[in-house]
Amino acid sequence: MKNKKSFDTRHIDLETIDEDEELTAAERSAVTTVTILVVDRKESLVIESADDSRQDFIEAVGLATYSSSKPTVLSYFSIFENLWKQTELYQQLKESNKQLKLAYEQLKISDKMQSEFISAAAHELRTPIQPIISSVGIIRSRRGNMKVQELDDSLDMITRNTERLKQLSSEIIDVAKIEGNSLDLEKERFDLSEVLFNIMEHYKNLISKTNINIKLLFDSCEDTLLVEADRDRISQVISNLLNNAVKFTRKRGGIVSVRIQKKVNTMNTNQSVALISVRDTGSGIDHDILPRLFEKFAAKSFQGIGLGLFISKKIIEAQGGKIWAENNANTIGINGIDDLL
Repeated sequence: MKNKKSFDTRHIDLETIDEDEELTAAERSAVTTVTILVVDRKESLVIESADDSRQDFIEAVGLATYSSSKPTVLSYFSIFENLWKQTELYQQLKESNKQLKLAYEQLKISDKMQSEFISAAAHELRTPIQPIISSVGIIRSRRGNMKVQELDDSLDMITRNTERLKQLSSEIIDVAKIEGNSLDLEKERFDLSEVLFNIMEHYKNLISKTNINIKLLFDSCEDTLLVEADRDRISQVISNLLNNAVKFTRKRGGIVSVRIQKKVNTMNTNQSVALISVRDTGSGIDHDILPRLFEKFAAKSFQGIGLGLFISKKIIEAQGGKIWAENNANTIGINGIDDLL
């Protein structure tokens, strides 16, 4: 049985005419195609096409040169190899320029987002700082003459705004960790029902102190629901969702409900998941915001810079879960956010 030979077939297109130039028909017809065939570096055939539009080979081909001279054959081979290498380098240069342009566009987008973030963060930082400075100034100026209730009110204001500063700084740090791929998770086995119950009790105490007309409801289908996750991070997500629910319900009053249930994982029937639903009877999610709700700076409210839900999404996804949001289609002004752990 004869050994099969493999052939190295390569094709190079060399553009020698600027497409923007206006050429006459005669000039365009002068453009020729040259085919170089080298066999085993021993024989060469160079064919110059006369008219590519011709169907007949004899009419289509113009000058053809055959040679078995080794120097001639190797010269043609060397010419082709040099052209091939230049073509490869040109393609690499085009790809590098394309990647460089793409990186530059991404850098411009990143710089714009960073500028927007710094501007929003600076504005948000000034908001709580000013009341703190004013309250401290009043306390200093009226030291010894201030009534107990007035002092308590001023201290409460300082505490609230200090908490806002603490929350903002934590969100900025979390975003930096997420974008730097350094968000650490300390997973442990814990009772999710108990964690949610304690968070709800905490918020009930806060609401009772502020006289807000909001009713908190907690519904758990399981007395004990064990999960493997980061307890503190899950608590952070739930608190974030409750903060949003209370914030957009407090103006008119209403109900904020949290429900937890055990469901079968549709992707793996041998595994169960915990589904947490946070719903409120507030103003609902703005339709312009809903498609990008979990992106950075997706905020349309009087306070906050839209980082909480972005962080929450990354925390849930880092633990193999899903988070989504929707407006209740049957009841106006209801929005819900579900967490799948």
